[in-house]
Amino acid sequence: MPPEWAPHLACYLVWPHNRDTWPGRFEYIPTVFADMAAAIAFFEPVRLMVNDEAEIEEVREMIRDSVHDLYRQQNDRDIVLSRIDVFHVPTNDSWARDHGPIFVNRVGDGDGPNQIALDWRFNSWGQKYGAFDLDDVVPQKLGLRYNFKVIEPGIVLEGGSIDVNGAGTLLTTESCLLNKNRNPDLTRAEIEDYLKTYLGVSNILWLGDGIAGDDTDGHIDDLARFTAPDTIVTVLEEDPADANYKVLRDNLDRLHKMRDQAGHPFKIETLPMPPALVHEGTRMPASYANFYIANKAILMPTFNCPQDKQAAITLSRLFPNRVVVGVPSTDLVWGLGSVHCLSQQHPTPEPA
Repeated sequence: MPPEWAPHLACYLVWPHNRDTWPGRFEYIPTVFADMAAAIAFFEPVRLMVNDEAEIEEVREMIRDSVHDLYRQQNDRDIVLSRIDVFHVPTNDSWARDHGPIFVNRVGDGDGPNQIALDWRFNSWGQKYGAFDLDDVVPQKLGLRYNFKVIEPGIVLEGGSIDVNGAGTLLTTESCLLNKNRNPDLTRAEIEDYLKTYLGVSNILWLGDGIAGDDTDGHIDDLARFTAPDTIVTVLEEDPADANYKVLRDNLDRLHKMRDQAGHPFKIETLPMPPALVHEGTRMPASYANFYIANKAILMPTFNCPQDKQAAITLSRLFPNRVVVGVPSTDLVWGLGSVHCLSQQHPTPEPA
């Protein structure tokens, strides 16, 4: 599995349509999402799934409006619009990171395709919500449309629960992958065997719990991310009274003790946490770790607070060849996810 900073062929998105995901605030979501899609398309092609075929033209019009608002030069507008493919694929929800395909590239000589898409089982984060039958077959539908090979490993796994450095190491959490609502019949060793077999990794590292408000049982993309083969950035809460303080300190301690596939320690960097974001008495999983690495850009969630600038400075330093683009996420995260949760990269296949 290539790291997220490897070149992308495209980015998959699902147009928001499930009003239950953003109760009482759904009306704000399509505009924010259109802006996000237009921002990503400035740097790489976007493949945008729409749940209702009758809405395709309406979605295209909203994106055109966003493109005209975001870009002054007609040439930029034309390029961005040409990179967005809007098409019909029915889904239950918009979290492409978790139900979309995960791609692996061939390394070295061998028979068969140079790239395969993995269609892991999806069960709505432990069957927490309603139907998930449409989400579970999204990789197969995309494989038919874009002519890539899809195989099924046969266990439950969400894309937001793992991160790789592209050199043999995978980072995940005990609270998610070992949760009995995912693969209750598998041991830790058996889960590790699946990850090694299908993702081409040899070294698996485990953090503990996730952040407050995270309904995924602790996805890694709200906690810690590889920014280079030898570097991990993690979020840190400075307020000892905050619910995230102890959990994130424990994860930081674990990270300092971890070693890469060659036995070397990692460089550990930190991002701040935004102030606690609470809506109608519910804590939101707001985190700067939920950024998306696009070609030549970092799409970073912002929460209209001073920590936005600090997080942007840190990510700019860690990705010096990429521009950091803020995506307003105060409304997005009401759906219990943000930029990374809503996107899934298609890495460029290795040449034959």
